[in-house]
Amino acid sequence: MQRWTRLTGWRRIANAMWRAPNDPQIFGMLDIEAGPMLRFLEAARHRGEHLTPTHLVGRAVACALEATPALNVQIRRGRARPRASIDVFFQTAVAGGKDLSGITIRDASRKSAAELAAELRDRATAMKQGRDGEFARTKRMTDAMPISVLRGALALTSFLAQDLRLALPGLGVHRDPFGSAMVTSVGMFGLPQGFAPLAWMYDVPLLVLVGEITPKPVVVGDRVEPRPVLPITATIDHRYVDGAHVGSAMKAFRAYLAAPGDFEPAPRHEACLTFS
Repeated sequence: MQRWTRLTGWRRIANAMWRAPNDPQIFGMLDIEAGPMLRFLEAARHRGEHLTPTHLVGRAVACALEATPALNVQIRRGRARPRASIDVFFQTAVAGGKDLSGITIRDASRKSAAELAAELRDRATAMKQGRDGEFARTKRMTDAMPISVLRGALALTSFLAQDLRLALPGLGVHRDPFGSAMVTSVGMFGLPQGFAPLAWMYDVPLLVLVGEITPKPVVVGDRVEPRPVLPITATIDHRYVDGAHVGSAMKAFRAYLAAPGDFEPAPRHEACLTFS
């Protein structure tokens, strides 16, 4: 019979500092060759469409969720409840870049990248200029609440909007406010790469962070060439996914970013292409 031994040194200090892991977050990194995206974005600019890599990544996330319906769910008490649509939440900078907010694009899989970008631009502009009444009202209330009260208010509104799927227009809270997945960018701040955390109130299985396109060495045939590369990181809730889910979603995600022109423009009432 093996005997227990007393921990000493760093292991004893570490056990005093931390409890056993109880966090389902897993992290992934992916480099996407950005040549096809940049060519598509340049062609879009010539058409008068202002698109960015983040818009294309958001569309790719929507297509990945459509290819993997098991991810587009809420999990409660051991059961999965399908979401009514594929909605993507984009974090956006406000207050001159000193604060963050976000915008949920509903039915993102059924909107073209240009439609998605135009909706984001219009709503973000209204927020930055103070013309979005709901955002202004919500910000005033959260800024005025003591932290102890704010914690309770966040828990209550999350339960009403996420679990009960209720809309609270008087508080500026919509049903399922963070959608099916989240996308944010550090590339616009000149940061090459990073990871973003999943918070309990987001209630999404996936958060994708878009980095800065930079030249990197890429193997092309039997030689190495400098190519523009977009670094992407993802934070995933392991309660929602196993390897098969990730593989299915990744296939659709990469297919879109490898050839955006094959998917755009997408008719409003037509889904993303089927991936085989």
